[in-house]
Amino acid sequence: MRVAVTRYGRGAAALALVVAAGLSGCGLKSGSPMADDVLPGSVGRGQPLRGASLTVTSKNFSENLVLGHMIGLIFKAAGAEVLDRTNLPGSLSGREAIIKGDADAIYEYTGTAWITYQGRQKPIADPRKQWEAVRDVDVRNGVTWLPPSALDNTYTLAINKRNNARYRLRTLSDVAELSRRDPSAVTLCVENEFASREDGLPGMRRAYGMDVPAANIRKMDAGIIYTQVAKSGSCLLGEVYTTDGRIEAMDLDTMEDDRHFFPNYNAAPALHSATFEKYPVIAELLDPLSARLNTPVARELNARVDVAGEDPHEVAKEWLVREGFIREG
Repeated sequence: MRVAVTRYGRGAAALALVVAAGLSGCGLKSGSPMADDVLPGSVGRGQPLRGASLTVTSKNFSENLVLGHMIGLIFKAAGAEVLDRTNLPGSLSGREAIIKGDADAIYEYTGTAWITYQGRQKPIADPRKQWEAVRDVDVRNGVTWLPPSALDNTYTLAINKRNNARYRLRTLSDVAELSRRDPSAVTLCVENEFASREDGLPGMRRAYGMDVPAANIRKMDAGIIYTQVAKSGSCLLGEVYTTDGRIEAMDLDTMEDDRHFFPNYNAAPALHSATFEKYPVIAELLDPLSARLNTPVARELNARVDVAGEDPHEVAKEWLVREGFIREG
């Protein structure tokens, strides 16, 4: 979500609105046909989308790119002609494309929709109920949500395993207890925006009763946070995103949000409703995919892109083939 409005740069809402307005005013013109020679595997048998022409889109960060390509490849294997319009800037541009029918499908995040698109202030703790609430509101906007995955791309704090061998922290409540017992022990590295937002550090500190001195809070870019935590540098714990591939690559432990302060950001297919009415079989194609996606899978795939430098399209394709969803032609 990075000019994205949610997890990846929530403060960029105004810029994303401008981008979205520009896209909606002239329509989406960019994109290229998805030319992969793929065949049905466990989904798409009989090619029920033969004759359909569908457009897939995504936001411009690695995870959403991979998910967008997965949708496109499954549509392609099911017989559709697929136009690839992934990699749109920000969250609102993709959202606008789905509403207006400039694109047919995207993997969206429930927390993004609830807070950013639908303007709600308080998240719903139960992931399924959060998705149901988003789904029910978005019917009026011409957007159909399919069932969510267990992939939850939200905030947490991380610590390197070497340090955690000493502190044995598992939850944010454990961090809060350590901060009260030994305030000097807890140093936090966070992004500037997270440091000031009520749904970021200030709210988290209140919700958990964290007693962290201002001098122990250091602000820096997201990429530097991971490095600093991994190297036991200037921060014991750092703000991270739960599906980030660097968590595994840098040998970090993440804290459970045991009081459910942060919103759920479960990934789920969001479709242009008219498209779904025309091709309801899309649910049979994408529901099994969503059922297989979870946070560990996302970390693996994100690491292949962000750590190993692989192409998101190829990562999506290789994984779908490996899992048996599609076959190479």
